[in-house]
Amino acid sequence: MNNMQKVQKGFTLIELMIVVAIIGILAAIAIPSYQNYTRKAKFTEVKQALAPYKLGVEVCFQDTGDLTLCAAGSNGVPAVTTTASGFVAVGAGTQSSVSATTMTLTATAANIDTTVNGATFTLTGTAGAATGSNSITWVKGGTCATTAGGIC
Repeated sequence: MNNMQKVQKGFTLIELMIVVAIIGILAAIAIPSYQNYTRKAKFTEVKQALAPYKLGVEVCFQDTGDLTLCAAGSNGVPAVTTTASGFVAVGAGTQSSVSATTMTLTATAANIDTTVNGATFTLTGTAGAATGSNSITWVKGGTCATTAGGIC
């Protein structure tokens, strides 16, 4: 007679449950982080949509010294977009609160996801003509700062 015992191989139920719990915890952290990461990456296109307007306003202001002459579509400043492009809605480069000392440029997100669509990114420029430099200081803002964990 053979008195050898059978050696069982494999995992116990508790070991399998621990592995499933660890995977669940990692997924609960990783998925929202990944979604926010992709939102921020897509929103970068919205931020970049204002670059030509910002540059145009800066060049115009350096040349003219008068921020009110730097309207969209004139003096080297591009016209406001009339078609949506990628993740940017119609109207990128919209100017508001134009005065002799300040100007705000706005771009709006589209086609990203329901959390971010409609979020705005603004650049508010303040003229530094009082120092004679004809420079503009820009401050970013908009509803993107409070949308989906502050994507801008």
